[in-house]
Amino acid sequence: MKLFNFTIIKLTCFLIIGIIISYFYPIPISLNLYLCFTLLVLLFISILIARKQFIKSIWFGIIAYVLMIFVGVLTTSFHNQKNAWNHYSKCISIEKDSLKTVTFRIREVLKPGNYYDKYVIDVLKINNETVSGKSLLNIQKDSTQSTLKVDEIIVGNLGFQNLIHPLNPHQFDYKKYLEKKYIYHQIFTKNEYLLKLSSDTHTLIGIANDIREYINLKLKPYHFKPDELAIINALLLGQRQDISKEVYTSYTNAGAIHILAVSGLHVGIILLILTQVFKPIERFKHGKLIKAILLVSCLWSFALIAGLSASVTRAVTMFSIVAIAMNLKRPTNVYNTLAISMFVILLFKPLFLFDVGFQLSYLAVFAIVAIDPLLYNLWRPKNWFLDKYWHTLTITVSAQFGIIPISLYYFHQFPGLFFISNLVIIPFLGLILGLGILVILLATINLLPSFFAEFYGYIISGMNSFVAWVSKQETFLLKDIAFNLLYVFVSYLLIITLIKFLKKRSFVNLKLLLIAVLIFQCAFIYTAYKTPTNQFIVFHKSRNTLLGNHTNKNLLVAHDFDSITQSSNKIIRDFTVGNYIKTIKKDTLKSIYILNNKKLLVIDSLGVYNIKSFHPDYVLLRQSPKINLNRLIDSIKPKHIIADGSNYKSYVEGWEAICLKRKLPFHQTSKKGAFIINY
Repeated sequence: MKLFNFTIIKLTCFLIIGIIISYFYPIPISLNLYLCFTLLVLLFISILIARKQFIKSIWFGIIAYVLMIFVGVLTTSFHNQKNAWNHYSKCISIEKDSLKTVTFRIREVLKPGNYYDKYVIDVLKINNETVSGKSLLNIQKDSTQSTLKVDEIIVGNLGFQNLIHPLNPHQFDYKKYLEKKYIYHQIFTKNEYLLKLSSDTHTLIGIANDIREYINLKLKPYHFKPDELAIINALLLGQRQDISKEVYTSYTNAGAIHILAVSGLHVGIILLILTQVFKPIERFKHGKLIKAILLVSCLWSFALIAGLSASVTRAVTMFSIVAIAMNLKRPTNVYNTLAISMFVILLFKPLFLFDVGFQLSYLAVFAIVAIDPLLYNLWRPKNWFLDKYWHTLTITVSAQFGIIPISLYYFHQFPGLFFISNLVIIPFLGLILGLGILVILLATINLLPSFFAEFYGYIISGMNSFVAWVSKQETFLLKDIAFNLLYVFVSYLLIITLIKFLKKRSFVNLKLLLIAVLIFQCAFIYTAYKTPTNQFIVFHKSRNTLLGNHTNKNLLVAHDFDSITQSSNKIIRDFTVGNYIKTIKKDTLKSIYILNNKKLLVIDSLGVYNIKSFHPDYVLLRQSPKINLNRLIDSIKPKHIIADGSNYKSYVEGWEAICLKRKLPFHQTSKKGAFIINY
């Protein structure tokens, strides 16, 4: 059975192409509408011609697929809130002290940072003008004030700021992440500057949040430990904000993080439970139809309560199609079901395509469908218990084949003991979810026995302890693996050709596999050739200086702090992984760096720079030296001034003004990010 024989799969592929084109190369909506209308007319004409001549026309297919590309482009443009005529960005200015009266509604409560409570808000009004759009709200932490709740409407005199791009090479780009959620600005404020307004309006998101809060309120008297309650919220309510960093890291390192993300596994188990609960309805007239409606309604209610994340939306859409097909006695094909669910989701949420959870969940399911039969047929145990465990192992390994390349690209690590954690937890996950649903139902009607709640708490704690033990076997955890986007594509090409060969061992398939191996090797050679080899980097590190000298896959690091902190270690690790660096060595800070034919002078708090007949290309100012910058420029005539994160803000502003006046390039790492000298 050839995959591309299914029309819906081809249409979904062309829709994806359109979304990618629109994301990277936006096309005006008016032009797109014109093109779509023209293609629709041409499609209609091609249908009439084909019907009149009683023959299939290749033009019908070509026009249909091109039309689907532009549907993808149009969908992406329509869903981009910034394109709305009343988006708030059209009536604000991003300037210092530019404040406006902003009325907004709390849309989502995010995991708090070290200094701020974070929220996603819907902007309702700017001054007295009705607007739309989402923004990020940061409220300075205050132990005397309670956190805001979803659907609360608040007004304040606030200023919008641009999102901050990553300030160091190869760091996670939080700005792009938020932009994919149509969030383009952020607000920083304090609780005392906000006024809550009374409102009786409730959104579906707010109602779902109220349900989650009610469930947690009912669970509170049973004294679940914080980690136990956090895992219950993650498994059954789709909320991971309260999971501690230690527990989250344990699940990640053990290769069991997918257990905490409500996805196909959880939704499939819930569908099986609901199917049995609603089975008696089949006896009534139109029972199967009523059962299908109830199943779909329950699944989408659960998806709403779980927060409508990419993974849960994908799973619920797919299993809704399965539930309808099962109860209406319609034959289903897994690839068709996956393609239909993807097609529907991307029409309503096109940027889910770039969501990591969405990508991982679909790739895992595709891999299971394609690879699991091959692995499972290698051995068919006659013992029921062995058969179930063997099938669990083959499914787990199949899923890993699907997600390894993209996991390495995003997370740069591979949990070698993933199969152990999955073999132990997954067989009991149905029981854990079933008991969890029962615990929540009994708690909400005040009928939950204390011993039962305590027993369930022991199960969750036991699972956490086991995962923590697996994660501590660091010998089997491969970290800091350099893996770029090119590697991802060639890896999937290799996996696809390997599966094709194993399914049908022919000379043609062997040839394709060998070509894929050759392309895979070429990708590594190309990457090694294109990776920069000689770079000097002035990293951005608040209140400190951090320098790196990268030569021939070696990095020499110099800094002025007593010990490497977690944040500075992450800066170095991100850079080494992104540039395929093999060794890191420590160095002391120097006053002069000779970089082939380029010279860098470092001036620290002592302010010493009187070096006769020395004219550096670059001057790095660190630790707020008390110097007359005009005199320095006249004396040593540098071509570029750099100020790192160790300097006082007032000093940097003064230096920037002088350089602007004298038309001398000035680089401030706190604004523009790390400064890189290629030599």
